[in-house]
Amino acid sequence: MALRHFLTLMDLSPAELETLMQRAIQLKAEHKAHKTSVQFPNHVLGMVFEKASTRTRISFEAGMAHLGGHAIFLSPRDTQLGRGEPVEDSGRVISSMCDIIMVRTFEHSIIERFAAYSSVPVINALTDDHHPCQLLADIQTFIEHRGSIKGKQVAWIGDGNNMCQSYIHAAMQFDFNLKVACPEGFEPRADIVAKAGGRVEIFRDPVDAARGSDLLVTDVWASMGQEEEKAERRRELAGYQINSALMAHANPDALYMHCLPAKRGEEISAELMDNPNTVIWDEAENRLHAQKALMEFLLLEARA
Repeated sequence: MALRHFLTLMDLSPAELETLMQRAIQLKAEHKAHKTSVQFPNHVLGMVFEKASTRTRISFEAGMAHLGGHAIFLSPRDTQLGRGEPVEDSGRVISSMCDIIMVRTFEHSIIERFAAYSSVPVINALTDDHHPCQLLADIQTFIEHRGSIKGKQVAWIGDGNNMCQSYIHAAMQFDFNLKVACPEGFEPRADIVAKAGGRVEIFRDPVDAARGSDLLVTDVWASMGQEEEKAERRRELAGYQINSALMAHANPDALYMHCLPAKRGEEISAELMDNPNTVIWDEAENRLHAQKALMEFLLLEARA
């Protein structure tokens, strides 16, 4: 059987993703009940970080510990990757000593090259083009609070970035409709939109996207690596905030999400962030459970 990687949501079938979501919910319930799931003793997760993180590092490291294994944090400062060693060579070497690897990096081609030379499963923990692990957590959160997302309407508000592009993949894989509201010049990649066909629509007015939606989602206006563009991005995206006024156009029981970290008062209002009924904190916690289910799936597939 060919080695399975998780570089985008398209690497698993819709049926596999649905099973993964149910397993994540089950693992979460077991964790809350203090039941252990030590299935992979002495297994090692290599964690390659070229971009900083809070939730990604904690969730993967804690998740591997819950599964009975260990995690090794590798930053550019600590490895030869930061001194110019070819990605292909690093993929060969690191995979020879680890059982599974997650990579958080810049260009998506970097993780594709790494995976091509890895002898163990590789997980995309974020690239400039995709953030599929966050989508697993988001979909799990929606299922927990509202049931299946199939046939629902989701509104993406703001920059058509890596999160937006993973939402496009999610619309295809989980069978929902996506309305993207963004300024001109901030659209998601045209080829990704094209592959989604009629599932995805682009709007300029956030109200048009929010109207009748079951879920509204956003992200920071300036992602990692875009720090020099902050002022310009703030001007261009100033009208693309999720707030109570925008939520009033969505369905009455609509949820809103943010992958964090958030800039209160920019892409999302402080009122919504600090609302005691928000699901954003569940969304953040679900990174742990969704990724445990993902690692379990990939490690069992590698054994087959």
